[in-house]
Amino acid sequence: MRVRARPQGRRLAPGSLSWQWLRIHGNTSGLKPTHRAALERLHRRRIPFDRIATPELARAMCALSHDTGRQVGVLVDRTGAVEWVLVGDATKLILPDLGRLRGAVGRFRGLRLVHTHLRGEPLTRDDLVDLTRLRLDLVAAIGVGPEGEPTVVHYGHNAPPAPDGSSEPFRTYGPVPFARLDADPSTLIRSLEAEFARAARLRPVRGPEGRAILVHVSERARADEAEASLNELCELARSAGVEVADTVLQIRDRIDPRFVLGRGKLDEVVVRAMQLDVDVLVFDRDLGPAQAAAISSVTDLKVIDRTQLILDLFAQRARSRDGKLQVELAQMRYLLPRLGTRDDALSRLTGGIGGRGPGETKLEIGRRRARERIAHLTQQLAGSARRRAQQRALRARSDVPVVALVGYTNAGKSTLLNALTGADAYVADALFATLDPCTRRMRLPGGTVALVTDTVGFIRQMPRDLFAAFRATFEEAAAADLLVQVLDASDPALETHVRTTDAVLVELGLEAIPRLRVYNKIDRLEAAWIQARAQAEDAVAVSATHPETLQPLLERIERALERRRRAHLALDSQPSRAPLTPDLSGPREPGLSAPRA
Repeated sequence: MRVRARPQGRRLAPGSLSWQWLRIHGNTSGLKPTHRAALERLHRRRIPFDRIATPELARAMCALSHDTGRQVGVLVDRTGAVEWVLVGDATKLILPDLGRLRGAVGRFRGLRLVHTHLRGEPLTRDDLVDLTRLRLDLVAAIGVGPEGEPTVVHYGHNAPPAPDGSSEPFRTYGPVPFARLDADPSTLIRSLEAEFARAARLRPVRGPEGRAILVHVSERARADEAEASLNELCELARSAGVEVADTVLQIRDRIDPRFVLGRGKLDEVVVRAMQLDVDVLVFDRDLGPAQAAAISSVTDLKVIDRTQLILDLFAQRARSRDGKLQVELAQMRYLLPRLGTRDDALSRLTGGIGGRGPGETKLEIGRRRARERIAHLTQQLAGSARRRAQQRALRARSDVPVVALVGYTNAGKSTLLNALTGADAYVADALFATLDPCTRRMRLPGGTVALVTDTVGFIRQMPRDLFAAFRATFEEAAAADLLVQVLDASDPALETHVRTTDAVLVELGLEAIPRLRVYNKIDRLEAAWIQARAQAEDAVAVSATHPETLQPLLERIERALERRRRAHLALDSQPSRAPLTPDLSGPREPGLSAPRA
């Protein structure tokens, strides 16, 4: 009895039909009934595990290829049964969707691919990519002679990766005359699996989050920022506990709408991942749901984008209740539009009371619950925002000035807070070490007491959902009398950090607050150069780890706060009328940015 199978896998070209009786896949359009019958008979063949192919199978496949002008292949399991019969065109086969790999460490998929090559050519790049990507037991290509007879055989198998990733992740053999082919796949594959398992046990301890290849794809118009952005991604990965095994930088005329970096380059990256024993691919951009699904369909590696990496980093660093709520809210907002691509099982209907008829799909239930959770988190964070507003009101009534430290992540804000106030806030040479605002008292040279608040660092391409979730955190900066913009003077991407910080402050509506620019970490570079730049920009150059450099900064802060206090007093003494913005457009303290009109 013939069973109509559900079409699987990709078609060879638009318009070509995927005809399947039993499990026949590929370009079957235009075949004669005799050819279709011959393809069906291939399913009845049995190939012992200790043989790459039997003479009967090889002759039948070569005869079919000779008559049709197309490659013919079979996927054979270890019991000798033919799982799939494949039909391609003159140069290639398209394999069906075999599902994700599930198995023990070192295990292969348990399928070997045997197919024909019309001109007796060696294994192609596509053959080797399928071998490594799908972790097939073996791939063999049988040459077709002028009379449709098998001539030579080329075959290859996966090979354990070298510790430094210098060797190819496969080994190839041939051409071997078919009549002299005596390779024993059963012995070979068992020894290879044992070797892979042994290599897995002996490999060095990797980062807690595994090994990754970082991928940056940029259009030519933004090629000048590509290297700096990739370096920053490396720092993000390191901060998140990911071991960076390799990086890939590609400049294109336009981003591939499906695979981002193109299918051919993606296959190269997947093979490289096999060489380096990599677990994760990290893309230095936001992947759309369709892009993430397309990339995941061609590799068993975990695929994440820049936003997921930053969200994971925030989830690791969040300590306070508000911080954890903000991170969870950002994660839920990120996942909501992607629920439809996460698991095919979500599309099944649920039953029970109230679920008769079409009912509500699991996918819809997941989305509804996600929206409910987002609403709940938003409500909780709104309550936290009200409590913080009350605390700020109490501080405002005490007439104590507030200074907020703002700037790019890892610019040294927490170190500067500790140096100015004697606090013991957490400090680390890592991105986003600080997620929760920290406020401490500081005594200025004239005896005045001020409050100094540390804030979350900025970063280029800040994920929109994360920015929205942490927006309430920046309320502390909005209530400040002075913003101290901290910049890492030793960072090669300093100019980008300045532009990013200025843009975020404008987006937060903080551009009207007086601002003092501070170049930090001057001990890491030539002092004369940075001092000259600071003087030219009316800024201050310090090293937070060298207290003797902080006195000029304290004096500038004190003068700025005094001028701010006098401006408020002048406003209070004016007759009551419509609210006015403090006029800070006249002579002002050097290094303070004037409010915009």
